[in-house]
Parts: sequence; structure tokens; C-alpha cells
Amino acid sequence: MQLPLENVRRTIDDLTARRIERIAMNAVTQAEIAMGHHVTDVSAEKCGWDITSQPPAIGGKLPPSRHIEVKGRARGQTTLTITRNEILYGLNQQEQFILAIVLVEGEAHEGPYYVEKPFTQEPDWAVSSINLDLGSLLEAAQPAP
Repeated sequence: MQLPLENVRRTIDDLTARRIERIAMNAVTQAEIAMGHHVTDVSAEKCGWDITSQPPAIGGKLPPSRHIEVKGRARGQTTLTITRNEILYGLNQQEQFILAIVLVEGEAHEGPYYVEKPFTQEPDWAVSSINLDLGSLLEAAQPAP
């Protein structure tokens, strides 16, 4: 039995999206570990971010954890989709929330680029997601240390 062409395309698109997300998650995880942080993948928990990163203690006290939403994009794409839930958590936890962007081409990547306090207002009540301009986000971003 042969799958309709539309189903084959959808399967290929899903596999590509998962590969890009895996590369992006690995890039951010490695950047956070390189800074000496303890990293926990919370993406399956649907809590509004993908990675909780705990910096090491300073003077015996733990600094606040970093809540990082990871977005991997294929090179050449121009928008980034953000869910309502991600925006709300980003607004409610502005001091902890970071939007991490990783550009992917093949198996290679560029970034991560970190945008702190990426959101300025709550979406309207019926908005489930919004598309943001990738170029504008990258202009506001800083490379991971």
C-alpha cells in the first residue's frame, strides 16, 4: 500500500522539524553546561519552557534558575512561532525566562542566541500562537557566553 504524497510530505516535514529541535536542544544544553550550569530537559512537561538551567551556587546560595524556551529554525526561515503559554510564562517570569534561538543547516548549527525579556505584552484572549520576525529577534539577541 502506498501513502498519498501529502502524507509522505507531512511525515518528512515532521521528521525534519524533530531533527532541527533535537539539534537546537543539544546546542543550548551544551552551552549551559559549558557555563557550569545543571541542565534539566522539561520540554515534555509543557510548562512554558524547554530547559531549566541552574547556575552554580555563589557564596553558598543558589541563584535563580534560568527558564529557557528553545527554538530551532532552519537557515533561511524568517519567522518564529511562539505559543500563548510560552508568552505568558515569559511575561510572568521575566527575570528567569530566556528565548534561545538556534539556526540549523543540515547537521550543523549556529548559536544559540539568547533573547532576554523577549515579550512585552500578553496576547489577546483568543490568540493561541503568534509568529515573530526572526531577524528582529536575532538583532535583539546575544550569543551564548
